Amino acid sequence: PDIERISSLLPPRRQTLFFSATMPDEIRRLSEKFLKNPEKIQVARQNSTAETIEQRLVNTGSKPAEKRATLREQIELSRDLKNAIIFCNRKRDIATLTRSLSRHGYNAGALHGDMDQKNRMATLAAFKDGSLKFLVASDVAARGLDIPAVSHVFNFDVPTHAEDYVHRIGRTGRAGRLGTAVTLISPAETKYYKAIEQLIGKNINWMADDQPLPPRIETAPSPTKETGEPSGRDTKGRTARKGTSRKTETSASNKNRDQAGQSHQEQSRTENRGRKPAEKPVKQTAGQQEQKNTSPDSKASPFGDESAIPAFLLQSMS
Repeated sequence: PDIERISSLLPPRRQTLFFSATMPDEIRRLSEKFLKNPEKIQVARQNSTAETIEQRLVNTGSKPAEKRATLREQIELSRDLKNAIIFCNRKRDIATLTRSLSRHGYNAGALHGDMDQKNRMATLAAFKDGSLKFLVASDVAARGLDIPAVSHVFNFDVPTHAEDYVHRIGRTGRAGRLGTAVTLISPAETKYYKAIEQLIGKNINWMADDQPLPPRIETAPSPTKETGEPSGRDTKGRTARKGTSRKTETSASNKNRDQAGQSHQEQSRTENRGRKPAEKPVKQTAGQQEQKNTSPDSKASPFGDESAIPAFLLQSMS
């Protein structure tokens, strides 16, 4: 509304410059409303992060107390930390985190949209002059703040919109300076950081060993009361190994039985090798059997057996 009011008081013929760190659809529609036939100048790829910012991810628990403890640990481990902006997604978490940091001896102040203008300006002034070291803020501090000397940015909560991540970490590493951006990742926020990596077009390294989250390590199975042996997968594995042993023993028995049978066959062949093979009976034809049965003293008829000669031929022969 303020921009619309100012534009209405300006002459229609004018030169207007429009600057934005990102160009989402909402910002593009806004530029088309206030600009006429503009020339687009892009100094970097859209939604890209500065190369002067060292980005890291840190694994943390899902409970608020665990996240606050992880944040304090990362603050102590940070190198060359001069001041830092800590971003939260909810205003109630800003108040809780500010009180927690103050109780642990950190010089922290809060900044969010529900504060009046006077307190907001006083908090920003204290942060700029160095009297306030940690600024716990919402996304209202992600845009429009020009504080070149911010050394660190901590994302206590992963932004639900990936473009907000680009704006948040853009508060550090400005004007050629080096900066560090650390983002705490709880198990429920995994999908958000993956969307951020897809938006900026590169993978963000993890603080521990520059590797993604390791797989969950399952707890060791407790021993059973009856046998004292581990239950679960170990028992199954042991049962499988026992079954394998039985199967191996059965295979060995079958193998010994086959070897004994082969030895018996070889011994039989050796004994039969010295024996003379039995003579096979010769099959004789019917004519050979008749010739063998006929004695040499009997005279054969020229016609063979006389009983087989017809009667009329016998009469003519006599």
